[in-house]
Amino acid sequence: MPALETLQVFQALNRSPHARLEHSAELGDGMAAALWSNYHDAQDYQAPGHHTLSCYLAGGTGTFRREQPGTTGGPNKLCVLPAEHQSAWVINGEIRLAHLYFSQEQFALGCVTLLDREPRALHLREGTFLDDPLQARRFHQLIALNWDEPGERLLTSSLAHEMLSHTLLNQVGLRQGLRLKGGLAAHQRRLLVEYIDSHLEQSISLGQLAALCALSEYHFARMFRESFGLPPHQYLLARRLAQARYLLRSTRHPLGEIALACGFASASHFTNRFRQAMHGTPGDYRQAFQA
Repeated sequence: MPALETLQVFQALNRSPHARLEHSAELGDGMAAALWSNYHDAQDYQAPGHHTLSCYLAGGTGTFRREQPGTTGGPNKLCVLPAEHQSAWVINGEIRLAHLYFSQEQFALGCVTLLDREPRALHLREGTFLDDPLQARRFHQLIALNWDEPGERLLTSSLAHEMLSHTLLNQVGLRQGLRLKGGLAAHQRRLLVEYIDSHLEQSISLGQLAALCALSEYHFARMFRESFGLPPHQYLLARRLAQARYLLRSTRHPLGEIALACGFASASHFTNRFRQAMHGTPGDYRQAFQA
């Protein structure tokens, strides 16, 4: 995900003289979080390039959408703001809220790995002032963590993944009347997911994956991105890191063994990739879950 300052929803609040940013962090894996307080404000969001989950932590009873003035927010109310949506908000009185931002690429990855569906066929449904006690509790857990401490930042990332998965399972719907062209067929997507997950420890080439679908490397790469929302090498890295996180949480295998089991050339290469994605080392991550 780009730097926080390039996210449209984040930018809109950050420019407001009424809103105050209490804290923010990039969590890796296409996700970021921010904690805000605001007072007597108005905000318009015009087709952001990212998704936003919002939870009102305190106040919000004077907050409403301009087209729905009779419906107001309140503590523990949640909003789901998909990429490319448009909304206009009026904030009367005080409000404190938390945001979780996630990229369209991360949404696509979740559609494939969690829902086994082609991302282009799905959309995130907009939601305003939703009641979801479990998700609200996760937001409160999120803001209780110290995002600047490496171990807790990694716990924050894991909690953010739980929140994203919950959203995908509850807020994703089928696009109506959509005719998909140019992507991979459902059986090809399933074949690729199964092959990649069962060969993470091996060196996988673009040619190998293309051959599974009986396509040229050029056409395969284009069609893969159409269906998965990201290029093959980024998808493969995401799956390797996901498996590494699982092994770090659930086993006591040495880091070198985990690196090789997940397809990384060495422990140092694994550590560098892990740090880039998670803003912490594999050792920090393991320690956080054993605390």
